[in-house]
Amino acid sequence: MGMRILKPAEQLIVAADFKPDPKQGQGRDWVRGQVLTLAESLKDTGVYLKVNSILRACGYDLVGKIQRRGLRVFADLKLFDIPETLSTDGVLLQEFRPELLTVVCTAGITAMRALKVELPYTEVLGVTVLTNLTDADTQAMFVCTTEEAVLRFARLAEDAGIDGLISSPKEAEMIRANFGIVMTLNTPGIRPEWAIVAGDDQNPARIMTPAKAIRAGADRIVVGRPIVRAKEPYEAA
Repeated sequence: MGMRILKPAEQLIVAADFKPDPKQGQGRDWVRGQVLTLAESLKDTGVYLKVNSILRACGYDLVGKIQRRGLRVFADLKLFDIPETLSTDGVLLQEFRPELLTVVCTAGITAMRALKVELPYTEVLGVTVLTNLTDADTQAMFVCTTEEAVLRFARLAEDAGIDGLISSPKEAEMIRANFGIVMTLNTPGIRPEWAIVAGDDQNPARIMTPAKAIRAGADRIVVGRPIVRAKEPYEAA
């Protein structure tokens, strides 16, 4: 299999993560408005817009509203349940056709496989180890290092026959060395050199710049606050 060739826009996932402040009278309608305003500012660029909590709050109809603005949708739902429930999730998502969807690898091979069977037109990505976790966290949770946990969960995803992985860029070279390009590699924890994120909650040992992440083997990078909080999101993208 040859190398995967993606256009620049296809390599960028913009995380539309907005948290409402009830003290300011903000709720789900405010968040939905922020997401659609961001989508409008990136209109027809063809990048992916990542949405998660707002999909649960407002429903899957938001997927089409974003797609109609010339963007792709990454439904970052991090699904986790028994096989029958994930199969049901897949059936319910069929009509909306998000381009990307996440499932948590610890759901297991059978559950991930059941989800993918229902979504032939959606790229299903397995979440390995969240980017804020440290070795101390993974030792407590999985009795192994972060890298060992990532490899363990990546093998489950490969055995389940899903399409790709979510992992920090720090593990990109290791994943490529062990799995080649069978699955796409999608990396959060991206910080451009020009971006300073106040109150950054990412593990600093597991973040990279966009260029370094792509060189390490990432197919797509996930960038949130450096773009979302910029005065001109289009220019930042």
